[in-house]
Amino acid sequence: MPEPTPFPSPATPDVRLPPAGWYPDPADPARWRWWDGTTWTHHVAAPTQRRRPRLPRWLSWPVLVCGVLVAVLLAFIAATSPWSIAAGLVPLVIVLPVLGWLDRVEPEPRTSRLHALLWGATVSVVVASIVNLVVGVVVGDVVAMVVSAPLVEETVKAMGIVWAVRRRDVDGISDGVVYAGWVALGFAVVEDMTYFAVADVDGAFAATFVLRALLTPFAHPLFTFWTGLAIGRAVARGRPIWPSMLWGLGLAVLAHGMWNGTLALGSVTYDVDADLGTAVLLGGIAVFVVMFVAVAVALVAFRRREQRAFSAAVPDLVLRYSVSPVEAAMFADWRSMLRSRRQLTRPRRREFDRVHAALARLAAAHQRPAGVDADDERVLVEQLDDALARFRAHADR
Repeated sequence: MPEPTPFPSPATPDVRLPPAGWYPDPADPARWRWWDGTTWTHHVAAPTQRRRPRLPRWLSWPVLVCGVLVAVLLAFIAATSPWSIAAGLVPLVIVLPVLGWLDRVEPEPRTSRLHALLWGATVSVVVASIVNLVVGVVVGDVVAMVVSAPLVEETVKAMGIVWAVRRRDVDGISDGVVYAGWVALGFAVVEDMTYFAVADVDGAFAATFVLRALLTPFAHPLFTFWTGLAIGRAVARGRPIWPSMLWGLGLAVLAHGMWNGTLALGSVTYDVDADLGTAVLLGGIAVFVVMFVAVAVALVAFRRREQRAFSAAVPDLVLRYSVSPVEAAMFADWRSMLRSRRQLTRPRRREFDRVHAALARLAAAHQRPAGVDADDERVLVEQLDDALARFRAHADR
C-alpha cells in the first residue's frame, strides 16, 4: 500500500475535504484510521485487517443485525399505539442533559455516544428479550423478572461499555459512567415503549407512564452506573477490565434485581391488600431515590476531580503543543473557560468546544498509567492543530 498523504487542514481555503470514512492511516499505512470529515480521529482498525471497514463509527455488526429486529418491533408499536413511541422518548428529554453535563469535561465523540445508545436500544433489547422469554416460559415470569432480567440485561449492557473500551474511547471513570448512561438510556427507551404499548392494551397506560417515564427515568442508568464505574476505574489504573469489572456488574445486577423484586412484591401484595401493596411500592421508590442521591453526589465528585485534573494539565499542554498565551488564558481554569465561552458568539463556541475537546483528550491520554501512545498522540495533536486553525480563522473574519 503506498504511503498516504494526510488530508489538508480544514482551515485551508478553497479545499474540498473527503467525506467521513475509513482511510489509510497517515501514521501507519498498514492499518485504517477514521476521518470524521474535518480531521483524523483516534479510531483505528486492526493492523491485520486489510480491507477497509465497511461500517461507520456509529454502527457495528451486532447493532446492525439486532437493529433490524427492533425496527420491526417499533414499526408494529407505532402502527398500533403511536403514543407509546412518543411517551418512550420522554426519558431522553430528562436524562440527556445530565449525560451532557457529565461529559462536558472531556467530551466523547458523537459517533461513539450514538453507538452506545444504539447498542442499548438494539443488542441489549434483543438478547435480553429472547433470554427472558425463554426463562419465563420454562421457569416462570417472576423468576424471569427478578433473576433473569437483571442478570442478562446488565451483562449485555456491560458489553456495550466493553465495546467502547475496545475502541479506546474510555480513558477513565467518567468515560465509563458516560458510556454506561448512554447504553442504559438506549435500552430504557425501547423497553419503555414496549411496556407502554402493553399497558395501553390493559388500560393502565397513565399509571405506567407516570412510574416509568416521570418517577424513574434514571432507573437503568443508575443500575448500569456501577458497571461503568468499575470498567472506568480499571482503565484509569491500567488494569485489564476482566475480572476488574465484575464487582461493578455484580452491584448493577443486585440493584436491578432489588428494584424488580420490589415491583413484583408490590404487585402481588396489592392483590391481597391495596394499602400494603402501595406501601411496598413507595418503599422501593424511596430506596431508589436514596440511591439516586448517592450516585448524583458521586458524579459531582468525579466531575470536579476531572475539572481539577484538566486545569492542572493545561500549563504543560499549552507549552508542549504551541497554544498561544491568549488561548491558554481561556483554559487556565474551569471558571475562566466557562466565562470565555459565554463571551463568544454561537459559531465561535463550536470552534472553542473543538479546542477544548482536543485539549481534554490529550490531557486524558497523558494521564494513562502507561503514558500516551505515540500514534495516539500524533492523531490527537492533529485534532488540536485543526481545531486551533479553525478557531483562529474564525477570529480573523
